[in-house]
Amino acid sequence: TMSEKRMSRWYFGGLASSAAACCTHPLDLIKVHLQTQQEVKRRMVGMAIHVVKTDGVLALYNGLSASLCRQMSYSLTRFAIYETVRDMMGSTSQGPMPFYQKVMLGAFGGFTGGFVGTPADMVNVRMQNDMKLPPELRRNYKHAIDGLFRVFREEGVRRLFSGATMASSRGAMVTVGQLACYDQAKQLVLGTGMMGDNILTHFLSSFIAGGCATFLCQPLDVLKTRLMSSKGEYTGVSHCLRETAKLGPLAFYKGLVPAGIRLIPHTVLTFVFLEQLKKYFGIRIIS
Repeated sequence: TMSEKRMSRWYFGGLASSAAACCTHPLDLIKVHLQTQQEVKRRMVGMAIHVVKTDGVLALYNGLSASLCRQMSYSLTRFAIYETVRDMMGSTSQGPMPFYQKVMLGAFGGFTGGFVGTPADMVNVRMQNDMKLPPELRRNYKHAIDGLFRVFREEGVRRLFSGATMASSRGAMVTVGQLACYDQAKQLVLGTGMMGDNILTHFLSSFIAGGCATFLCQPLDVLKTRLMSSKGEYTGVSHCLRETAKLGPLAFYKGLVPAGIRLIPHTVLTFVFLEQLKKYFGIRIIS
């Protein structure tokens, strides 16, 4: 019997992540607003209503261009590396890649993607941050591309890649959590024989993957936030790590639930979109 399989195209990961970002962007924006309010006046829903009331519904999509720019650099790169190498290895060897290889490949793809995506990430953070600065201090980038050009012109190339180490390490962690765990979870779920290769399986596997990614990333996110918001009290990453460790192991998992509320839906949507793209527009392979 002839069976046809669909393979992902190299840019599908970027498209799927961008589509997911369009859905989860308001969450991200509200999170930034919540983190930056001086005294806690509003919670999540209250903040959303406040933003819509004061600035209209479209205000929930402020800075979307930066978010998409980041997905099309960071996510496109990591998915392209991971899926291309995995499918190449898959076609030469018999059966799926062992898990440790998926982890190594995910870490490499994510590290590279994190580096490539650093400039877009920085512009993203700056654009989201801009809103709460007094008007005379605002940078007022028109959109992400304008922001990239202005940082390049006004502050040089080196500044575009400040924070690349953190971004790359985080990229590696997220990608291991998302891609390697998604592949493995899907393989295990399909292996039970109770579920087929359908949207329910994709949902379940991506939900597990989002949980893994959140758990792996949270310590780095905590360090990143503490370093970014510090006023020079840490000499470097290792010093920040030691100081945080003094607060006990749970200090590294501060804000785990909000992080999950952001990362899990994004992961689920990304993989659901990716599998649909693969199904309808993928490369046909007749075996």
